[in-house]
Parts: sequence; structure tokens; C-alpha cells
Amino acid sequence: MKTLTSIGHLHRGTPVTADIAELHAARLLLLLRHAGRSNRIAGLTKLAKLDFFVRYPEFFERLTRTGPSESAAVEPPMIRFLYGPWDPRYYELLPYLEARGLITIEASRSTYNFKLTPFGIDIANQISGEECFSNLAELTAQVGARLGGLRGGQLKRLVYQTFEEEVGALRLKEEIAHG
Repeated sequence: MKTLTSIGHLHRGTPVTADIAELHAARLLLLLRHAGRSNRIAGLTKLAKLDFFVRYPEFFERLTRTGPSESAAVEPPMIRFLYGPWDPRYYELLPYLEARGLITIEASRSTYNFKLTPFGIDIANQISGEECFSNLAELTAQVGARLGGLRGGQLKRLVYQTFEEEVGALRLKEEIAHG
């Protein structure tokens, strides 16, 4: 099993496919901390679309016309689903974070709200301070500053309209390629 401790011997610049639960969890904590409003993201659709722009920084750069950003790791691909880019691991990772007291998940009508707990804020701040996560923390902050004020449906439409060929034209469950 791949864990953070089992890959600790790798050279700092070695790209790692981030198909490790702890790395996905860390990215989601950073997303809630830096891209959420008051450490909170309303809706799974919004969380997934913000995560898309973090995991695919080349799409974020094209959308915002910013310069190239450095990615901390090569992220595994997301799939095209009914409401845009999606990762089925959310169903495992979000309860994982909740069970460890890092986030709360509250149902409100037909949506879920995700919020960092005080403990989750402390952990997200610690992760943000680690040199190996500095690029990811910066990118989540940039995504939050530019797109965090949009609702999930607005983000979905933005992805489909802006990246019709790369995302919208794909079949359901087809992997979204990195550009």
C-alpha cells in the first residue's frame, strides 16, 4: 500500500502520481482552507469544480490567462460525469476527513456543505506551511480568489462552455486528459 511514509525516501523533485489517500485528503483540506469562504464550501458540485482547477492547473491558467504554475505532483485524472469533472473518491475521502474530526458535513436541502473544524484548520495550516505543499497551497488560494465566489452550477457551466472539446465532448466516465 502506498502511503506518505512509504514514499518518503524519494527525492524531493520526483513526481508522484497522487493516488494516495492522504495526498487527496491534504489537497481537499487545502481547498477548503484557501478556496472556501470561511473555511467552507457549499455543495459537492462546487467542491469538485474547484478541485478540477487545482488538479488541472493548465485549465485554470487558460481560463484566467495567468502564467504557468508549478504543480506539486502529477494528479490522477478526473472523469467527465453528469455535472462536469468528477472523482468517485470523494465518496471515500470526505467521510475519511469527517471521521478524523477535520471537517463537518451538513446536509441542507439537496446539497452538502463541507466545513473545516478548528482541528481541520490547524492541520490545513500545518500542511500549508510545509515546503512540499507550498505550490499546492498557493494554487488553491488563487483558484479560491478567482472562482470561489461562484456557485457550483455556475462553475459547471463555465467548465463546459470554456472547455467544450476537452471536457464537454467526452463520454460519461471518460477520463479528462491533462493538457
